[in-house]
Amino acid sequence: MHVPDGFLDAPTSVATGAIAVGALAYAMKRARHEQPDDRTAPLAGLVATFIFAAQMVNFPVGAGTSGHLLGGALAAVLVGPATAAMCVSVVLVVQALLFADGGVTALGTNITLMAVVGVGAGWLAFLAARAVLPKRLPSVPVAAAFGAFVSVPVASLAFVGLYAVGGQAPIPLDTLTAAMVGWHSLIGIGEAVITGLVVSAVIALRPDLVYGARDVVATTPLEIREGAVL
Repeated sequence: MHVPDGFLDAPTSVATGAIAVGALAYAMKRARHEQPDDRTAPLAGLVATFIFAAQMVNFPVGAGTSGHLLGGALAAVLVGPATAAMCVSVVLVVQALLFADGGVTALGTNITLMAVVGVGAGWLAFLAARAVLPKRLPSVPVAAAFGAFVSVPVASLAFVGLYAVGGQAPIPLDTLTAAMVGWHSLIGIGEAVITGLVVSAVIALRPDLVYGARDVVATTPLEIREGAVL
């Protein structure tokens, strides 16, 4: 999913850079509401660190193609969509500047695709799944996995749209669309599995720290056993 330098023309790269800057400026304001106290704020750093490490590990999806975690939906469920956009953006900046993973001139494009579109699509799909699933904690990882699956091909379609506007490589649009959506749908399955497992693990230990589960935790009645409040 990381777009290299020169794959899109200069006007398209500048436009996506402007989108990225505007989206991150808005996310910085919204993040204050998502992380209102010192109890939940440190989780954002842990999420960014986990995504950075997880993106270094590729998993095979077939025919010599591999994929890696994008992490947008996972971060959105754990810390909120605005904070997630900032976490993913930090990861992309570090990767571009220190590891040459994605081009520097394409940094705005990559932030737009993964930190804006990926996070946004994953969060909206998560909310849609939550709306039809029972309002219980076990439903949160299922909805998170669905959001993760949806976010990957949607982000790939967004890239196809950008390529249609300013693509520089000699690749037919229909061929690119079929390849991007097809392979990224398979990658989305891996994304869903990882996201569901991670969210399940966090909920099992500290459901109160999961942004996407706050409404469920708030309505869960207290259960008292042998003098302890659970």
